[in-house]
Amino acid sequence: MINTAITAAVAAGKKILEIYNDPAAGLSVEWKADNSPLTIADKTSHRMIMQHLEKTGWPVLSEEGKSIPYEVRRKWKTFWLVDPLDGTKEFIKRNGEFTVNIALIHNDHPVAGVIYLPVTGDLYVGVPDEIRCLNGSQLNNEIGETGAWKVPGMKEEEITYSEIVKCGHRLPCATLPEGFTVAGSRSHKSVETQKYIDAKVKEHGDIHVISKGSSLKICLVAEGLAHEYPRFGPTTEWDTAAGHAVAKAAGKNVWLTGFSGELTYNKENLLNPFFIVR
Repeated sequence: MINTAITAAVAAGKKILEIYNDPAAGLSVEWKADNSPLTIADKTSHRMIMQHLEKTGWPVLSEEGKSIPYEVRRKWKTFWLVDPLDGTKEFIKRNGEFTVNIALIHNDHPVAGVIYLPVTGDLYVGVPDEIRCLNGSQLNNEIGETGAWKVPGMKEEEITYSEIVKCGHRLPCATLPEGFTVAGSRSHKSVETQKYIDAKVKEHGDIHVISKGSSLKICLVAEGLAHEYPRFGPTTEWDTAAGHAVAKAAGKNVWLTGFSGELTYNKENLLNPFFIVR
């Protein structure tokens, strides 16, 4: 199942990149009810991912297919949670900081996550220990080692999880920079986030802020390039689920701001509360 998600993410990323690199394709934009953009790349990626994930037999909740009633999905014990193109604003700006996010959710928690960056080919895969509750000893034998990995510049669709474990960089793989480093949003900044950063300045002195789009901010923490990523602004479940799995598998987590617990999924309201990745 994880191999299917990896293949789906890379295949969708290639379709997105074809549109991104084709001057004739254009970047025509529709605007959704929440004033967020939607492009043909979002729709194309969604269709490609669905072709792969539908074969698994588990239902799919996607940003481009989010109209499933709560009374239906509340009965789902295991399902895929997908953002076909996370960072549409970055796609439109053409800065390359957009991703394909696919997460497997079990009992309202992420048990596997795949993030693919089409422009660079960087692939992140995270399988927290929680996946072992999904199917008992049979899955334990199939999964083998849990953890989080990055494969830079990955262009081949047919790469398996076991191959990633062998050839990928295990996360965290970077040495944290001196001082205190915070990951911040490239396109979504808030007064609350700035207040939080100001408080960190008082605590640590000068701090370094790395601005990135999409789920790459969570990946920065998982890699060890940032100490934390505070998010005091609106996000939805498909924005965070895959990154959440990668972070957990790397020994981090996506915490509620009071650190009383972590984010959960398949809520009636698909908006996330504010959170801190640490």
